[in-house]
Parts: sequence; structure tokens; C-alpha cells
Amino acid sequence: MNTRQPISFSCFVIFLIAASISASIDGGNETDYQALLKFKSMIRNEEALSSWNASFHFCEWSGVSCGKLHRRVIALQLSSKGLEGSLSPHVGNLSFLRYFSLFHNSFQGTIPHEIARLSRLHYLSLGYNNFSGVIPANLSASSNLVALDLSDNELVGSIPKEISFLSKLKYLSVDDNNLTGGIPRVLGNITSMDVFVVAENPLGGSIPDTLGHWNSLTQLYLGACNLSGTIPHSIFNLSLLTNFSLSENQLTGSLPSALGTTLPHLTYLQLWGNQLTGTLPPSISNCSKLDFLEVHLNNFSGKLEIDFAEMKDMYFISFGGNNIYGSGGADDMKFIDTLKNCSRLDTLDLFSCTFQGPLPASIGNLSDRLSYLSLGENRIHGNLPPGIGNLIGLTNLGLENNQFTGKIPSTIGKLQNLQMASLHYNQFSGPIPDAIGNLSLLTKLWLNSNKLERHIPSSLGNCRNLLELHLDDNQLSGGIPRQLLQLTSLTITLNLSQNNLVGSLPTEIGNLKMLTCLDLSNNNLSGNIPSSIGGCTSLVFLSLKEYANLSFNDFQGNVPVIGVFANASAFSVLGNNRLCGGLAEIRLPKCNTKKHNKKLPLFAILILTASTLFTILCFAYVWCKKRKSQPSQSSRDERFMKVSYGQLLKATNGFSQANLIGEGGFGSVYKGVLDDTVVAVKVLRLQNRGAHRSFTAECQAWRSIRHRNLVKIITSCSSLDFHGNDFKVLVYEFMPNGSLHDWLHSSPSTSRLNLFQRINILMDIASTIDYLHNHCLSPIIHCDLKPSNILLDDDMVAHVGDFGLARFLGTNPNKKGTSGIRGTIGYAPPEYGVGSEMTSSGDVYSFGILLLEVMTGKRPTDDIFNEGLSLHKFAHMALPDHVIDVIDDDLLNFLQEDTIPTQRTTANAKKIEECLSSTVKLGVSCSMESPQQRMHIANVVHELQKILDTLQNIHGSMFSHLPK
Repeated sequence: MNTRQPISFSCFVIFLIAASISASIDGGNETDYQALLKFKSMIRNEEALSSWNASFHFCEWSGVSCGKLHRRVIALQLSSKGLEGSLSPHVGNLSFLRYFSLFHNSFQGTIPHEIARLSRLHYLSLGYNNFSGVIPANLSASSNLVALDLSDNELVGSIPKEISFLSKLKYLSVDDNNLTGGIPRVLGNITSMDVFVVAENPLGGSIPDTLGHWNSLTQLYLGACNLSGTIPHSIFNLSLLTNFSLSENQLTGSLPSALGTTLPHLTYLQLWGNQLTGTLPPSISNCSKLDFLEVHLNNFSGKLEIDFAEMKDMYFISFGGNNIYGSGGADDMKFIDTLKNCSRLDTLDLFSCTFQGPLPASIGNLSDRLSYLSLGENRIHGNLPPGIGNLIGLTNLGLENNQFTGKIPSTIGKLQNLQMASLHYNQFSGPIPDAIGNLSLLTKLWLNSNKLERHIPSSLGNCRNLLELHLDDNQLSGGIPRQLLQLTSLTITLNLSQNNLVGSLPTEIGNLKMLTCLDLSNNNLSGNIPSSIGGCTSLVFLSLKEYANLSFNDFQGNVPVIGVFANASAFSVLGNNRLCGGLAEIRLPKCNTKKHNKKLPLFAILILTASTLFTILCFAYVWCKKRKSQPSQSSRDERFMKVSYGQLLKATNGFSQANLIGEGGFGSVYKGVLDDTVVAVKVLRLQNRGAHRSFTAECQAWRSIRHRNLVKIITSCSSLDFHGNDFKVLVYEFMPNGSLHDWLHSSPSTSRLNLFQRINILMDIASTIDYLHNHCLSPIIHCDLKPSNILLDDDMVAHVGDFGLARFLGTNPNKKGTSGIRGTIGYAPPEYGVGSEMTSSGDVYSFGILLLEVMTGKRPTDDIFNEGLSLHKFAHMALPDHVIDVIDDDLLNFLQEDTIPTQRTTANAKKIEECLSSTVKLGVSCSMESPQQRMHIANVVHELQKILDTLQNIHGSMFSHLPK
């Protein structure tokens, strides 16, 4: 996704103020009156211009400003009025017009060329509409234009060369269109240019060196324009540049060594996603105002020698995916020493940069606001400095795939905001520090593939949010602590394989009811498999394979290289002096080939047989448990209660209207009581096309998934009713607080959702999507995420339901019987509408729209969203400084009421606004039109957690009385 900073229009609004001077003495205000009426006549929703009537002089109409002397229209300010229709060519008759803005409406059709007759026009803004066609070349006739904004429309064709005749033009924005034909060289003739924005157009071509004539330029955005070639050196002489973005192109070549000297005012430098080479110029150190530096995914090489000491405002640094390296000496990462003055630093991404030296102790001097630190996929060696514990703001720590040695410092226990820690594939040794139990917010921990030893600390039982734990491939000994098996939060993976664990499997294993993957293989566990493991009803993978220890016996003959003997770490044959052959790693002598004995020795046959039998028994046990845990259409399995049509009829009082709690495309949902348990009964309308497939899809999905934020299925029934008709039902746990849709749109204003509840609900949903996409053995696409499919329990915890359109990733979504089922209008991504394959990014889009609905209170199908305006655009245009304008009134009222008892400070108010802005930005990022530009759902979960952490860190009394 092409990210850029907001562009200020304030310097251009001055022209509206200046335009209030008296108009020309020419007559003709009747002409203006008729032109305005013609304008109104082409607006479909005329009620939006209700003040435009004969009861008022046209100079008093909403959005109209006139000169003082002869009352001619000099300004037409109609931004964000919800106007729908076409732009009348009669606006060209408003000959005294100087300021004209239709920004953020729903105009469609072409831009009339009559606008060019507005010779006095200074400011023209038609951005964020749905204009199509080409940019009128004759706009050049409006020779007084200072600002021209045509951004975020559906314009095609090329940028007219005639624009170059606008000698007073300072601001030109045509981003987010479908323009081609490159950037015209002649635009370099507009020496007054201050801001130039053409990002996110498939322009093609190269960057003209004539742009270097723009000596007044401060902002240049050319990201995602399919540009190739090198960056002209003339660009680097634009000494007033502050914002410089060329991301997501195919640019080559290197950066000039004097970049930081010639561009000393840079605050924003974005070059990621190109093919740039050479070293990163040390002269960037001179850019003391730089706060955003994003150059990842290029081919930069050489030692990083940028000195950040004077860049005190720096908050984002990303170098990942380059070939930055050194000699492997102690000063390879010396630049980290210079980051200590960057007190705002939030993100430091050094992933996959081939750093070779040790990690400087100065890493502990970085800002305590640093939340994201990625050093993975390098060659960093030596100890992890204990100062890492000073980075108390960290939420994500990535150290994987390096060569760290020594102990994991106990100071890591100070990182109490840490949520994800990746320390795998290193050479850490010694014990796992007990202090790791202090990380109560930790959700995912990777310590696998190290040399860790001694016991698994029981303090891990304090990590009550842990979803995933990997301790495999170490040298851990002792038993499995019971406290670890009491972590009911473990829902994804618990991997303790390839260690030296002993003793029996504690009966507490049955507490892990929601765990998906359990691997205890290749240890020295003994005793019986506890029957309580049957409580692990969500398991889809279980491995209990044991380590084959045949040491110090008197076996003889050839050691095979198949089965358990195909992995040298899975067995030991030490002390058997008459053995030969086998894998090279076990260093036995070669066998005497003259005997030609092809039979396996007796000991190998016994071991292979026992190993195979044990494996078969384990998987047979799991298979049997899984069969008991799967929904069955015959209702004969032991796990689910047996229900008949008659029982369900009685439970719902004859499927009465009084018990009806919801309706969907494939069925109706009734409240019922079965065995004194309140349930929700979904009755399929089998006469509806797709209903049978919906039932099958739900059964298949529920058979494969278990998560705490999924609606719990109780049973299913496939039978006949009393008239002999097919009858199919799914019975779910009843959710007493109804659906998210009800709370957003149907509940009385006294039952509105507060900010904590909304963010927590979004986190519940995002975590579930992350589970479905990334942590199921067969990834699942939900395909119908929307507020009515999100149900809330007694504690307002969200549960995702309705898998009637679900797809297993990798299956053919267009095979016979599945085409045409593509989600719900407004929530389904645009690519589904043109027949594209259903993908996980489609769910991300739906989640983004759902998030924006939660925060704005507006459905994506609201009447205001048409003719080019959408919920996505509505939110996008408000970022980052006007988010309050689009937030749900109920939420704003709630926050305002909250200020009375808590005496919220200005600082806290600003933090809350930042949280609102960050949340809306997430929704916009997820609902991008292009699937490739949408966020990954795992990153969404990470960002939502950061927002929750910020809210929780705000003054303690502020939200103490609110339910969470």
C-alpha cells in the first residue's frame, strides 16, 4: 500500500478569503442565478440544496458566496454535501467564480470542458467523486488556477500537456485515478509548483528530469505509478522538499551521496518496494527534521553509517529486505548507538539485512515508546544484551534466525507489554528465565530450535493470554508443569517435541479444550496416556511419538535408514558395538557387504513394528476422538445430543414468530429450550437456492474449527418434518446480547457501545479471522463477515457465526454448485463481483468495512454511499485530522459524557483521538480496492492490541467504571 502524509490545503483557502473583495462592475447577476439553477437541476437529491429556492437571494444560498458590490458569485463551496448527479456545463457561466469545491460528493460523468471559461478561477477541487473520462485539456485556459485537485476519481487517459500553461499553478493532485501515458516532461515548465501528487496511477514511463525545475516544490508523491528507470539527479536539488515518496515502483540506480545535504528539510522519505542499489548515503544524517524513513525491499548494500543523533523526531525506520551488512565486527551495528536521542521512535525494522556483528548494548538505550523491533533473519551473534529489558513499550520482538548465544536475560521479564516474541532458530542456552512468566499479555512465544536446557518454568502458567507456545527442538528436561496445561488460552499450538522431557503426561492436559495442535513427540515421557486428553475436543493434530533409546545393549547387524531410523535425532544406539551402517551422523562402521544379507536384524524389526504400532494407535485414538467431536447429520454420535424434528418443534413453540430472533438468506433462527438449555435453532429454507450447500458448508467448517470467539455449535439435525419434507437444522449456543448489528443500529440510544467494547469486539473478530486463515490445518475463508453474523454473549465477548458460505482455501470456488455465492452486498470485496476467486484478502476487506461500520455507525449500504462515494472513501478522506467528523455520534456522546466524572485531561483527549484515528486507518487499510494493498490479518490483530494498550494506559480513572 502506498502511504503518504496528509497534504495541507490551508495555504490555498486564502484565495477564498481574498475573493471576498468587490466584484467587477459588469452586470449579469441574472446569468449567475440561472447558472445555479441549472447546476441544481442536475443534482438528483435536490433536498441536499433545500436552501436554493426563491425565498432567498442566491447569494444567501448554502455554499454560495458573492462579491460585495455587484453581488456576483465568487465562491461555490459545496464540499461533503452528499450531492449526487452530474456537473452542469452551465457552471462555466459563473464568470466571476474564483473558488469552486465539490470535494467529497458523488458526482459522476465527465468533467465539462466549459469549466475552462472560468478565467478568474483560482481554486478548483473535484476530488473524491466518481468523475470519469479524461482531464479536459482546455483547463489550461483557466490561467489563474493556483490549486487543482482531481484526486480519487475514475479518470482515464493521460495528464494533459496543456496543464503546463498554468503558470501560476502551485498545487496539483490527480492521485488515485487510472491515468496512463507517463508524466509529461513539459510539466517542468510550471516553476511555481509547490505540491505534486500523482500517486496510485498506472502511469508508466520514467521520472522526467524537468521536474527538477520546480525549485519551490515541497511535496512530491509518485508512489505506485509503475515508474522505471533511475531517479533524475535534478530531483535531489529541490532543496525545499519535505515529503518525498517514490514507493512501489521499479526504479533502479543509486542514491546520490549528498542526498542529505541537498535535501536538508526532509521530514518524510519513502522509497520502499523498488530496485535501488548502492549504499544508503551517510549524508542522510544531515536531515535533522526527518521523522519517517522507509526504504525496505530494495537492493541497498554496504555498511549502514547513518548517524541518527540529530534526528530527534524520528518515529519510523524500516530497512528490512536489503543487503546491508558489515565485516562482522563489533561496530557493524554501531548506528544503533546514535538512536538514543530518538525519543519518539515507535518502529525499527531491520529484518533480513544480513547484519553480522553482535547486537550493541546500546539497544537498551532506545526509546521506551518503541513498540516494534525486528532483527530477524540476520547473522547477529553473541549475547542478547540485558538492556533489552529497558524497552518497556515493546509489543513485538523479533530475533529469529540469527546466531545469538548465551542465556536469555531475565530482564526480558520487564517487557510487560510484549505480545509476540520470536527467538527461535538461534543458539540460546541455559534455562528459560522464570521471569518470562511476568509477560501477562504475551500471545505468541517462539523459543524453538535453540539449546535451552533444564526445566520448563511453571511461571509460564501466568501468561494467561498465551495462544501459541513453541519450545521444541531444545534440550529441556524434567516434567511438563501442570501450570502450563492450565492455560485455557492455548488454542493454536503447544509444541514441546524434541526435548528430554520425562515423567507422565499430567491429567491437566484435558484443560486445553480449545487447543488445535499438540506435539509432545521425541521425548522420554512414560506412563499411560491420561483419559482426560479426551477433553481436548478441538485437536486436529496430536503427536506423541517417543524417542527410541536403544543404547548400551548387545544388538548386532545393519541399522536401517527408514522409519524412526531416518532421523538421527529420534533414536540412540550408543554402546552397541556390533552394529553397523545406518545414517552417517551416528558414525557406525560400514557393514560387510559380502554377506548380502538383505534382512533387517531382529532388533530393528521389533523397533519398527513397535514404533509403527504406537503411531497407528495414537492417530487412531485422535481419529476416534475427532469423530466424536464432529457434527453428524444422523445425530448418532455420542458428543452431541440427539434431537428430532418433534423436539425442535416443541423447543421453539412450533417455530413461532414470537421466538424468531433473526433471518438470513438461507434460513431463520429461533430461540428455543432443549433440556433446560437456551439455544438458537437455525432452520434452513431448503427451497432457496444454495440452502443445501450452505448446510453442507457449515457442517464441514464446524467439523474443522474450534476457537473461543466462534459461536459454539451444539448439534445438527438432518431429517424429515411431519409432512415428509426435508428438514435441516443447526443448533447453536444462544447469545443473550444478540448481534453486533442490533447494537449498532437497532438498540435504543441508552444501550450504545462504548469505545472499549467496540475495540474489544473488533479484536475478537480479527483474532478469529487470523485463526481461520493462518492456524487451521486447512485454512478457511468465512466469505460473509458482517455485523449480523457477529453475536455477543453475556460479557459482550464477540463470537463469529454463520459459515454457510465458508470455503476451504485451495478448493475450487467456481466448481459446479458453488458459483454465484459471493457474500453480502456492501461487505463482499469488489473483486468477487467480477468473478475472481475467493481468497483470505476478501475476508480482510469485509472486516475492514465492518470495522468502519462499528466506528462510524454507518452501514456500507447507507443512502449517502452511491455514485462513487463509499464507506471506505468516507473514512479515507477524514484521515488523519478529521476523524472525529465521521465517528458514530453515539460513541462521541458517550466519550463526552465520560469527561464529567473523570475530568479527562487534554492529553488524554488527544490520545483517544489518536486511537480513533488509528482504528479508522486500520479499516481503510483493510478495505482497499486492490487485494494486494490490504493489510495482513495478523498485522491487524497486532495493531488493534496496540490501540487497546494505549486506551488501558490512559489515566486509570478514565474508563474504570466502564465494562470491558
